[in-house]
Amino acid sequence: MNKVYASAAEALAGVVRDGQTIAVGGFGLCGIPEALIAALRDSGAKQLTCISNNAGVDGFGLGQLLATRQIRKMISSYVGENKEFERQYLAGELELEFTPQGTLAEKLRAGGSGIPAFFTKTGVGTIVADGKETREFNGETYVMEQSLVSDVAIVKAQKADKAGNLVFRRTARNFNPVCAMSGKVTIAEVEEIVEIGEIDPDDVHLPGIFVHRIVLNTNPEKRIEQRTVRAK
Repeated sequence: MNKVYASAAEALAGVVRDGQTIAVGGFGLCGIPEALIAALRDSGAKQLTCISNNAGVDGFGLGQLLATRQIRKMISSYVGENKEFERQYLAGELELEFTPQGTLAEKLRAGGSGIPAFFTKTGVGTIVADGKETREFNGETYVMEQSLVSDVAIVKAQKADKAGNLVFRRTARNFNPVCAMSGKVTIAEVEEIVEIGEIDPDDVHLPGIFVHRIVLNTNPEKRIEQRTVRAK
């Protein structure tokens, strides 16, 4: 089976539809699948639920899909860098499900591992636990969190072989592996594609069993979200 597609638009073709749940890798603007997000915008798919640590910034990352009003709901742990997000949410135009960051990562990983739910102490006694089942283990209260499975996951890696085995670069790994695991269909945007066998098995960060399509983007912008410099 050929997993390599000629463009981001072709990689999304026949996969993305209105009303889907889309998991998007990245942390801030670090490790986001830039070309796939732009292609998702251009696809015109709407009424989307997006699972992502945050919602990009105005005009870049998932901020592009907010500008075109393609996102109906965000499942995130941080949304503080996007004024359009704030405007839509406060106006009641955008639904938001806040999830603690570690819990969000585990919900995605659990979904990809076939685990329907798990118990955690995070959020006990707060609004995070409202409406959720709680249970006591060894004298401590835990809240039950349901896992997340996405219709489509779009992620970013540094390198892939043609079987879809992925290697991430340092902190750009972030949410990408667990987002990829959660997807019924996972599409990886990569900066390099090599032949099968060229990646040492011990260097594989995510097995190709989780990846269905690959697209090459050799010149990502890699915009810096918050540039901090030292005074001369």
